[in-house]
Amino acid sequence: MIDARAVVDPSAKIGADVHIGPYAIIGADVEIGRGTRIEPHAVLKGPTVIGADNHIFQFASIGDEPQDKKYNGEPTRLVIGDRNKIREACTINRGTVQDLGVTTIGNDNWIMAYCHIAHDCVVGDNTIFANNASIAGHVRVGDHAILGGFTGVHQFCAIGAHSFCSMFTSVTKDVLAYVTVSGMPAEARGINSEGLKRRGFTADQIRNIREAYRVTFRQGLTVEEALAELTPRLAEQPELKLFLDSLRESNRGIAR
Repeated sequence: MIDARAVVDPSAKIGADVHIGPYAIIGADVEIGRGTRIEPHAVLKGPTVIGADNHIFQFASIGDEPQDKKYNGEPTRLVIGDRNKIREACTINRGTVQDLGVTTIGNDNWIMAYCHIAHDCVVGDNTIFANNASIAGHVRVGDHAILGGFTGVHQFCAIGAHSFCSMFTSVTKDVLAYVTVSGMPAEARGINSEGLKRRGFTADQIRNIREAYRVTFRQGLTVEEALAELTPRLAEQPELKLFLDSLRESNRGIAR
């Protein structure tokens, strides 16, 4: 299932039932898991490991060198999980030795056309990157997060699980789990209640998360004061754990 017009390096490891279209280029030290489909003119460079049942569309550039002036040819990596869709002209770069040395993409992500995922990023599972969303180096994106079209995320920011960044959002601080942000720079607008409903959160859980948001963003509290107010609720409201963890672990300050 490898087109005769594709260029595949002899060191590449190609799993069963992999489809590689015409003029695709598979470089040295690339490993592609079973059932993955590579469309025409896509370019994959290594060291890169790609899991099973992914679909990489035409003109995507996967696993090339990081766009970092400190990079000096070190053998860093890109690791992509299973069942991801990576659409046309996306760029995903390998890591740098100044951080983890690896860029990591989880499972079941939907990465639309022209998106960019820079070096040393860690992307979880079931995320959506709408067209032209771009994350700079060292960014962390939690499970089920959604980045609207043309969202831009500054280096070292964290995007919390189940959060939502509206179209054209400029993220320069951390976005907490469950929170919706928009604007340039990003400001918190509420919780992603519709997304939570779709993922099976109960009305009580959503109400508890909304109340935690109100305490954190609407009462003029410091981060430490909000944590002190909300942490005792965890025993009876375990759904707050993601929210409180993202608040506690924030390094850049939170988008308010």
